[in-house]
Formats: sequence, structure tokens, C-alpha cells
Amino acid sequence: MYLDDFTLGIVGILAGILILSGWVPQIIKGYKTKRLNDVSSYLMVCIFAGAVLWLIYGIEIDDVYVMGVNVAAMFLTMTVLGMKLKYERKYKPIEK
Repeated sequence: MYLDDFTLGIVGILAGILILSGWVPQIIKGYKTKRLNDVSSYLMVCIFAGAVLWLIYGIEIDDVYVMGVNVAAMFLTMTVLGMKLKYERKYKPIEK
């Protein structure tokens, strides 16, 4: 299958929007509830590491879509992880 540069650019932009839009509800919910207990720190670290590798790949092949999506993914992943760590420390239940 062959796509021209314009169509391929649209596909890249739509793919990035779809992948990154999944983070937004999680960030909003976490901000409102101040709880992210059900989010795995391990998952966040793995996704961040994968995004770093994809960023390196994007730089190597000089693909602005791959680079942009993965920079944004790294930012959103670290936002969720930072919120999780902050809220776990701040709202940790008192043990009896």
C-alpha cells in the first residue's frame, strides 16, 4: 500500500492524537480525585522507556510525527507518574 506524503502526515497526526488522548481522562480523574492507586508505576516507567526509544528511532529516521508523539507521551506519562507519587505520599492513610 502506498500513501502520498500528505495522507501519510494525516495518518501520523491522527495516530498521535488517538494515542495521546487516552492520557487526558486519566490526568483529569487523578487531579479531581487526588488518587491514582490503580495506576501501576511499573507501567508508567515502561511506557516512558518505550517512548524514549521511539524518540531515538524518530530522530534517527528524521520523522517529526514519531518524535512529536513520543515527546508528548513522555510528558504525559511523567505527569501521571508524578501525580501518582505526590498523591500517594500526601494522602497516605494513617495505619493503626
